[in-house]
Amino acid sequence: MVLTGPPVNAFSSLQPDSLLSYLAAVLLPALDAIFPVVPSETVVLALGVATAGSTDPRIALLIGCAALGAFAGDNLCYLLGRRFGPFVRRRFFATDRGRQRLDWAERSLRRFGPQVIVVCRFVPGGRTAVTLCCGLIGYPRRRFAAATAVAGVIWAVYTFMIGRLGGKAFEERPWAGLLLAFGISAALALVIEAVRRIRRARQRRQEEPCRQGEPCRQEEERGQEERDRRAGQPDASPAAGAATRAAAPEAAGRTAARFED
Repeated sequence: MVLTGPPVNAFSSLQPDSLLSYLAAVLLPALDAIFPVVPSETVVLALGVATAGSTDPRIALLIGCAALGAFAGDNLCYLLGRRFGPFVRRRFFATDRGRQRLDWAERSLRRFGPQVIVVCRFVPGGRTAVTLCCGLIGYPRRRFAAATAVAGVIWAVYTFMIGRLGGKAFEERPWAGLLLAFGISAALALVIEAVRRIRRARQRRQEEPCRQGEPCRQEEERGQEERDRRAGQPDASPAAGAATRAAAPEAAGRTAARFED
């Protein structure tokens, strides 16, 4: 007997009417925060490819589940860094490379704040380093939660739509559509990483004179502000000091004249 019917493949189980789709959309992005080898992005891309020809309104629910999973994973990392700081440092940042990633995350958070939390959602390895670092340094919880919510929604929509784009380009060959979507996603991630490295190299060049002992304008300004604060004279300057010294004899003369009168 010959069985006829549509071919069965992995994509046929990733439909809006399948419980497996929703479980994968939530669990894998959450686990990916702690275990970066979990293929969460690949699964969300596959969901987009598998539903490329569908107009089922439950697709929005799939995207929401992916965003929820990403949000949960980020906040789990924050909680681990906050509650188990020494263990997290030994487990994730004990090596030289790990310490460099932690230092980079701290510098980026001080400089850019919530923006770096959103952007690093798309940087390979950056998500784990930044979210754990936020917990380690006690970054404000509400601000962190808001940033990770925005990052989760952007990531889920962006990844799912790239998958749909690949699925529409290769409707009869979903694996080819998945490869196309994965290539687009990887290319955009490489562009973001290249921009980050260029900015980092430029910042290092700007800081090099300070490390070599040459005058650094920012250091001089910070030093002057600190001296002014300690002296209690925020507007103190050499010119103001000279004017004060020049006016002192004149004021003393006027005071002596009043006593003589």
